[in-house]
Amino acid sequence: MQKKIAVVGAGPMGLAVAYHLLKAGHQVDLFEADKVAGGMSATFDFDGLQIERYYHFICKEDLALFELLKELKIIHKLKWQETKMGFFYDGHLYEWGNPLALLRFPKLGLIAKLRYGLMAYLATKRRKWLDLDKKDALSWIITWVGRDAYNVLWKKLFELKFYQYSSSLSAAWIWSRIRRVGNSRKSMMTESLGYLEGGSDTLINSLVNSIEDLGGRVHLGCPVEQVMVSEGKVEGIRVNGQKQDYNNVVSTIPAVFIPRLMPFLPQKLLDKFERLVNIPVVCVIVKLKNKMTDNFWLNINDETMDIPGMVEYTNLNALDCHIVYVPYYMPEDNPKFNDSDECFKEKARRYIKSINPEILDDDVISIHVSRYRFAQPVCGPEFLAQLPSISLPVEGLFAADTSYYYPEDRGISESVGLAKKIADMV
Repeated sequence: MQKKIAVVGAGPMGLAVAYHLLKAGHQVDLFEADKVAGGMSATFDFDGLQIERYYHFICKEDLALFELLKELKIIHKLKWQETKMGFFYDGHLYEWGNPLALLRFPKLGLIAKLRYGLMAYLATKRRKWLDLDKKDALSWIITWVGRDAYNVLWKKLFELKFYQYSSSLSAAWIWSRIRRVGNSRKSMMTESLGYLEGGSDTLINSLVNSIEDLGGRVHLGCPVEQVMVSEGKVEGIRVNGQKQDYNNVVSTIPAVFIPRLMPFLPQKLLDKFERLVNIPVVCVIVKLKNKMTDNFWLNINDETMDIPGMVEYTNLNALDCHIVYVPYYMPEDNPKFNDSDECFKEKARRYIKSINPEILDDDVISIHVSRYRFAQPVCGPEFLAQLPSISLPVEGLFAADTSYYYPEDRGISESVGLAKKIADMV
């Protein structure tokens, strides 16, 4: 039986939900408040360069993404590149990310290095994680590597991304990050990550085109005001003050908007949605004439910098210039979040020159600042029990956001994998 379905949110998850529902023979309209599709994967014109507002990369275990790329006939756009990782610690740049680099690192003792290496290795082999859902990441890591190693390797990364939440993160969540990247290696010494030719826009445009080819409609700059229900069933949505009839509604926008979108839900359920926390990001993108380092990843533990790391994207996907992402994560109530774009730009310039003093003012071609309020879900211990069901207690109504990737972190593969499951539920 064909259904008429509204999908709310045109990020990768919403686009993939709409695509799979259309393939199943349903009639689908997709609504997006932004003027462009893609969500955090959307691109922008950076002085003539089309590039993502927030960086993305692909790992060897991103099977859901590979399956979708094959369906869309763009798997040939997937490219792999050997990448490196660095660690900027107290004013010095160290090689990182392989056993030799770990052994050479002068700020840890041998026992701590061996414990850290064993933790990372076993994390890549582990598959069952439900017991980790009940543990906090801080205690789990300290049990493995000791407090001194935690202070050197992890403390700043947590505190400068999660601030007041840094001591209450799920061990399952941090384990999944270690496992995903650790398993994206060609060998013990060599990391290999993937990207799409044309960036994430290649996938986003292919999904939009496929949706329209299948008869779906994508409405950009068109926020949904409220879901309409009657006698426990979905009746439709209200857009621009007008009701539009639908049998089903699937929301993929941040959970914080659910109480406004669906105020008829039981208060206990609305409270659960409101308790889901996201950390915003102020992401500075710097275009340089010369490269900063040879690393894609650069973890940072330096008293003069208030960031946990940088990503030199063009060491993964080579372009005509050099692109560095400098993300400042912080809760929205942090006073620094209200600093001007110019303040964040100036700090980014200073940090880049601290890491590579050969970078001059003239090497900075352009700088852009993007802000997003729902960049990083905060997943605490027993997070699984805190998530409301995707299928809501109204017939024909479904909702999920990036929090539902748990224990995995945000990623396009997690988006499209969950999208397929939601479409099957509908």
